[in-house]
Amino acid sequence: MQQRHTNRQQYFEELAETSQKYFIPFLEQYYGAIEGIRVLEIGCGDGCNLLPFLQKGCRVTGVDIVPIRIHQARQFFKEKGFTPDLICSDIFNLRDLGRFDIVMVHDVIEHISDKKGFLNHIRRFLEPAGLLYIAFPAWHMPFGGHQQICRNKLLSHFPYMHLLPRFVYKKLLETFQEQKDIIAELLDIKSCGITIEQFRELALRCHYKIVVQELYFINPHYEVKFGIKPRKLPALPGSIPWIRNFYTSSCFYLLKNL
Repeated sequence: MQQRHTNRQQYFEELAETSQKYFIPFLEQYYGAIEGIRVLEIGCGDGCNLLPFLQKGCRVTGVDIVPIRIHQARQFFKEKGFTPDLICSDIFNLRDLGRFDIVMVHDVIEHISDKKGFLNHIRRFLEPAGLLYIAFPAWHMPFGGHQQICRNKLLSHFPYMHLLPRFVYKKLLETFQEQKDIIAELLDIKSCGITIEQFRELALRCHYKIVVQELYFINPHYEVKFGIKPRKLPALPGSIPWIRNFYTSSCFYLLKNL
């Protein structure tokens, strides 16, 4: 698993394919045709998710706080013949990006401590009729702690490890001689992880309407990574609060302003 996080070209191509196959159809189902619209992705990383939007003629802006990710994104897009607007910044420091028809936050909110401030801040970038797309892994799912980024092969395949008490989790990572920066990142994610119930409550407190919720037992990205066909969570377990978090590998939400 960790090979995909070190081989950035492979990572870029796989996520771009997932975006083309699943994210765009999901958005078009509720927004309509997206050709030519303005799209903002917060936490865009290498820009993988944005490539299919550029290929559809969208006017794209990507923001990421990590300089090397924006540098790599520019390189990848240059090779593809695109020059989107890419900004290296903390999103909280940006005020004048303009407004967008779709704002994307994919696998990012589980890394943010001030989630309420984040959702309130990004409202300024959303058109009145625009949609906010947020996706994240439910905290209690087998790899909700992102332990797949571990350099140690055993730890990277260790499900539910992130649910251990914090001091036990840290000791386990140290015992297997995991890198200090990885340990710090995993502990930060443990502090910031979010459940389905917490997200729904947060969205409503921030005055967003939940347009649609899709819970996946098998994440759509797993088809590209592992050849496993996506599966939505069945209705019964999907309707049981808290229990459903253990079975939900990815949550897709579309929000709009109330």
